[in-house]
Amino acid sequence: MKSIMRVAVALTIMFAAGFVNAGTRDEVLQRGYLQCGVSTGVPGFSHPDDKGNWIGLDVDFCRAVAAATLGDASKVKYIPLNSRECFSALQSGEIDLLSRGTTYTLTRDSSLGLNFAGVTYYDGQGFLVAKKRGAKDVAGLKGAAICVLAGTTSEANLAAYFRQHKMEFRPVIFDTSPDTLKGLETGRCDALTSDQSQLHGLRLELARPDAYAILPAVISKEPLGPAVRQGDDNWFDIVKWTLFAMVNAEELGLTSATIDEMMNNPDAAIQKFVGREGIKGEGLGLKDDWAVQIVRQVGNYGEIFDRNVGRNSPLQIERGRNNLWTRGGLQYAPPMQ
Repeated sequence: MKSIMRVAVALTIMFAAGFVNAGTRDEVLQRGYLQCGVSTGVPGFSHPDDKGNWIGLDVDFCRAVAAATLGDASKVKYIPLNSRECFSALQSGEIDLLSRGTTYTLTRDSSLGLNFAGVTYYDGQGFLVAKKRGAKDVAGLKGAAICVLAGTTSEANLAAYFRQHKMEFRPVIFDTSPDTLKGLETGRCDALTSDQSQLHGLRLELARPDAYAILPAVISKEPLGPAVRQGDDNWFDIVKWTLFAMVNAEELGLTSATIDEMMNNPDAAIQKFVGREGIKGEGLGLKDDWAVQIVRQVGNYGEIFDRNVGRNSPLQIERGRNNLWTRGGLQYAPPMQ
């Protein structure tokens, strides 16, 4: 009897899982657009331009998921969220995808009902300081007032680092990145701490960027990536493989400018990528050209990096650990076969 009950329970779980798995994808298809949670404004990652259009690396990832799922990268509704509300928005179903420079941690991945779909940017926490403070390293911030975002890993890391090094400091806590920057600029803080990538962008937003400097010290590792709700394996796979497709495209030399002419390249890996061989779109429940649409409309990983935060952007951030594994970086994707 117990074995029969266990089988019945297992079948119930399998049925329920199968039902849930199709949920988000089908909702997005029926709705006709993706609801994507982004930051309240971080240059290079997610912020509105002077025409009100959202741009940035995290925004481009939202666009890539829309291109894969709906065939149209423009079918996205961007929902700006601060660090206090972003997880509840995802848990409640207000958004389909969270793409706002969120650090991938054990607690977030295992106890908040979320699944992280990979790492879009390998980062580390640093400090933006007013040069008049005279600080050349973190030791120079002893006793300083430091601006930090509430509810972030930066807030916890800051307290842990200063406690470990027996240094006093005064945290000045804000809900949004623009508010932390205003706090630094108006003198409420001597320094601002956040992921270094964000500091590069925030510094450019200051009225006098040259009066501020980013300290060379990095006090944490911050793998940033998109997250989805747990319990929806199909949607998790779609978001995860959207990122993998962008990384694989760069490795294969497929760009938004060359994807159409490369469609007939006989290379087996390329033919599988473009959906003419292999599992095509069947495994994800998408059209066979889902990966082609990502590259054609949004670009490969290198393209979105360069235009938003890298060499073709005002931030001019070096690829470093965000380069492909074949070029000494950490970006590595499973093969599309």
